[in-house]
Amino acid sequence: MKIQTNNKKRQITKNGNGNPEPIAGNRGASILGPRNVPIERQNPDSLIAPTTDAGTVPNFKWPFALSHNRVLSGGWARETTTRELPISTEIAGVNMRLKPGGIRELHWHKESEWGYVIKGSCRVSLFDEEGRLFIDDVSAGDLWYFPSGLPHSIQALEDGVEFLLVFDSGDFSENETFLICDWFAHTPREVLAKNFGVDKSAFDALPTDIGHSRYMFAGKVPPSLSEDAPPPPAKQSRQSYTWHMLAQEPTKAPGGSVRITDSRNFSVSKTIAAARIEVEPGAIRELHWHPNADEWQYYLSGQGRMSVFASGGKSRTFDYQAGDVGYVPRDMGHYVENTGDEPLIFLALFRSDHYADVSLAQWMGVLPPELVKAHLNVDDKFIARLPKNEPLVR
Repeated sequence: MKIQTNNKKRQITKNGNGNPEPIAGNRGASILGPRNVPIERQNPDSLIAPTTDAGTVPNFKWPFALSHNRVLSGGWARETTTRELPISTEIAGVNMRLKPGGIRELHWHKESEWGYVIKGSCRVSLFDEEGRLFIDDVSAGDLWYFPSGLPHSIQALEDGVEFLLVFDSGDFSENETFLICDWFAHTPREVLAKNFGVDKSAFDALPTDIGHSRYMFAGKVPPSLSEDAPPPPAKQSRQSYTWHMLAQEPTKAPGGSVRITDSRNFSVSKTIAAARIEVEPGAIRELHWHPNADEWQYYLSGQGRMSVFASGGKSRTFDYQAGDVGYVPRDMGHYVENTGDEPLIFLALFRSDHYADVSLAQWMGVLPPELVKAHLNVDDKFIARLPKNEPLVR
């Protein structure tokens, strides 16, 4: 992985009202009809595509701001699946907020879950197939991984929490999970009584709002972790399902830095690999592609543009802001450029147990020089600047 510096910014033609126009030199013309100026300002490379764009390429962008937001007593949740971004077949994402004490109902699902804390803190727990419980507190920059089929919980601590959830299937919907209250509601009281060894009257006060507000509901802030953890002889898991991503030493480059978390350092994460990438103003994440999986991106801060190169000579450029989702199908070449005045920070996630990329510059740097010159008509000075080793850890 390489991040390079490039201080040039694109100039956008504006009219007398300061609104952008699809005009570049003698190309294009002003907009006379109805328009959505805020959208046009956020997406200048859609308003007037770079001349390097070509052909028809699918949409690789979706703002969470356009996703349906499910608002309940404990907080809110909005998701991006193949319904919102059809190209995103390998990964679905959920942006969730829990107010202090808010509880995401006890549940499980067929897909594995990867979570990243954006702000605040929460307590997570997981119960494994050997009857062992894992419980931990996580805060901004921390993440978790819950394997498919294992029940778990999330509860906000005193400062509340907002986090990103990622699932290893683009068709996954957070609204289609196995919920504990739903199961109780759809089981005869007599069966519940037999199962738990109590009188059926014990279930007279079961919640009546299941399927509506129990999915995410208000609760009390839990006590300290030492008080909340089950005492012995409860079995404690030997496996950690949380990871402190920001505590990783970043791999640094002149234009930014990267932290990679996958099964090589977070062994439990078998189906999701992740990178947290910071690109300084005027810098780019170099031209590259991923040979093992599609890339699903979540932009945490700043603004940038990404051009995606597809087979058949097709290419398209997209603009991204904080809260947007980006997507790049496997093997498609791309770069990400910081077009703002602050660091561009985004997560890159892959349905894989490991992170992998191929650097265009490094590939060219290890090829026989004459072969490269025969293709591109470049000189020896250019060849001498090509790297032989990838500058950053892949």
